[in-house]
Amino acid sequence: MGVKPSLEQARELDKNDTLSSFRQEFIIPRKLPQPCIYFTGNSLGLQPKQTKAYLETELEAWADYGVEGHFEGPNPWFHFHKLFPQKITPLLGAKEDEVVIMNTLTANLHFLLVSFYRPQGRRYKILTEAGNFPSDYYALETQVKFHGYEFEDAVVEISPREGEDHLRTEDILNSIEDLGETLALVMMSGVNYYTGQRFDMESITKAAHEQGAIAGFDLAHAIGNVPMELHEWGVDFAAWCSYKYLNSGPGGPGGLFVHEKHASDSQLPRFGGWWGHNESERFKMKKGFIPMKGAPGWQLSNAQVLGMAALLASLDVFEKAGFGNLIEKSEKMVSFLLELLHEVNKEVSNNSFKILTPENFEDRGCQFSLVIERGGKLVFEELSKNGVVADWREPDVIRVAPVPLYNTFEDLYSFSDLLKKALQDV
Repeated sequence: MGVKPSLEQARELDKNDTLSSFRQEFIIPRKLPQPCIYFTGNSLGLQPKQTKAYLETELEAWADYGVEGHFEGPNPWFHFHKLFPQKITPLLGAKEDEVVIMNTLTANLHFLLVSFYRPQGRRYKILTEAGNFPSDYYALETQVKFHGYEFEDAVVEISPREGEDHLRTEDILNSIEDLGETLALVMMSGVNYYTGQRFDMESITKAAHEQGAIAGFDLAHAIGNVPMELHEWGVDFAAWCSYKYLNSGPGGPGGLFVHEKHASDSQLPRFGGWWGHNESERFKMKKGFIPMKGAPGWQLSNAQVLGMAALLASLDVFEKAGFGNLIEKSEKMVSFLLELLHEVNKEVSNNSFKILTPENFEDRGCQFSLVIERGGKLVFEELSKNGVVADWREPDVIRVAPVPLYNTFEDLYSFSDLLKKALQDV
C-alpha cells in the first residue's frame, strides 16, 4: 500500500521549493478572509506586483515628454518592441528575429494566414483538431471562404478514436499523409484548451513538410506552460496571446513567430503596415512597402506601449525564475496533484470523476480537465464558494491550472480536500 498524499507532505514540498518566493511577486485575489486558490492561469494570469510600476513608468514618460516619448525617456517607444525578443525566445525555442509582440492572437492568426495559407489547384485543404477553440474555427472558416471554398470541404477536422478522449499522434500523422498533395496547411493548437492535451508539434511539422504543406500553431495554452523548440522543429509560423500564462492582463498584446527560412522572402503575400516597413526609412513617408527582415516585417502599427509594459513586468519575473526551473516545478506539481486526485476518486465512490487530460507529462501542461459524473455545475459552485477560482466548461468539465510561478503544493492539497467534500455533498 502506498502512502496517501498529505497536508504535511504538501507543506514539506513547499518548504523545499526553491521557487516559492516568486508567489510573493504576485497579487493573490481574496474571495474569503484568506487568499483564494487561484487555478485559472489558463484563462487570465495573476497580476505581478511590479506591473503597476512598469505602467507608471510609461505614463510618466507620456506626461513628461508627450510625443517625444517615442525617442526620449527610459524606454523610447520607437524601439519598445525590441525589449521583448530576448525575454520571450526562451519560452518558444526561437531566434530573436523570429518573434515579435504585436496585435492580439486572432488578428495575428489572420495576418499569418494571409501569408501562409496559399491554396492552389488541388492543394487547398487545412487540417485541424476537432474541438479547437472557437476563435480558431472562425478564423479558418472565414479564411477559406475568402479564397472561395466551403468550410466543410476545405477544413478537415480530426477527432479522437471512438471511446477515446485524446488524439493519437499516429492518427494525426496518418491524416496528414492521407491528405497528401491536397493539404495546404496544418493549423492546430499547441495545447488544446478543453482537454489540456499537448500535441507533438515536432512530428506534426515534419509530416506536414513531407507532404509539401505548411505547419502553424496557436500557442495560447502552450506559451509559458510547456517547453518548445519552434526553430529547431521547423515550425513555419505560430501566434499566441499573453494574458494567460504570461500574466499581461485582460486583452494583453499577442505575439507571433515566423521561422527564419521565411525571413527574407519579400514575395510572401502579407498585409503591410508602417511598423513592418524598412525601419531606416519608416519616417520618410514613401510609397512602396519594403518589409523588415524576419517576424518584425509582419508588424503593422507602433507598439501598444501600456499593454506591452504590463507584459514586460511579467516576462522579467519569468527571466528571474528561469523557464527550465518553472517547467521542473510544474512537473512536480502535476505529479502531486495526480496522486491527490486519484486518492479523491477512491474515497468518493458515490460521485467519481474522470481526468480528461493525458496523465503523461510529455502529453500535457499544467491544466487538468475533470469530467464530473454527477452534478458538475453544483460541484463547481461549491468549490467557488470555498475560495477556489477554477473554470467551468459545458457540459460537465471543471478546468484547473495550477501554475508554478504563484501556486503552492498546499494549494493543491486544499483543492483536493474541497473537491472531495463537494463531490460527497452533491
